[in-house]
Amino acid sequence: MNVTVIGSACAVSPEERALRDLYLEHGPALYSYVLGMLGGDTHRTEDILQETLLRCWNKRTLADGEGMAVRPWMFRIARNLVIDAHRTRMARPAEIAGDTWLTDMCVEIDDIERMLSSMVVRDALRSLTPAHREALRATIFADRTTQQAADVLGVPQGTVKSRVYYALRSLRTALKDNGLS
Repeated sequence: MNVTVIGSACAVSPEERALRDLYLEHGPALYSYVLGMLGGDTHRTEDILQETLLRCWNKRTLADGEGMAVRPWMFRIARNLVIDAHRTRMARPAEIAGDTWLTDMCVEIDDIERMLSSMVVRDALRSLTPAHREALRATIFADRTTQQAADVLGVPQGTVKSRVYYALRSLRTALKDNGLS
């Protein structure tokens, strides 16, 4: 089976040779023009160039070598294709990378887990006696030493130390019972 690619060096029909000659004569300038319009995107530039040549193949009688100026016509086709492609992209929602949705979902899951954990901690704090909660607030949450907390609470330092110890032990047990380690 003998396959001939349109515009290739082994093209046999006059149309195929004319398309090849058209590409050789105008292709580099057309490529540079489209590349500039697309901001250096070589892949899209090649697609536009190919579509432009395909339209030349379909719309014109290349073998006749019509006297019309082909170059301006090709540049206009290429320009219109670039504009159409831009309009199409702007009409569609923005594309996202393949793993972006997964990252976003993981962030949402982390936020949900953090919220649920804070609810469990809040409930565990509520399960403490008022004296134990007050000792934790005066020391850990207020970033005070046990002596400073004792002065604020008006109790001996040893009492603050024992309340903090037993509060943390109770808190640890309550959190463990609710599935948090």
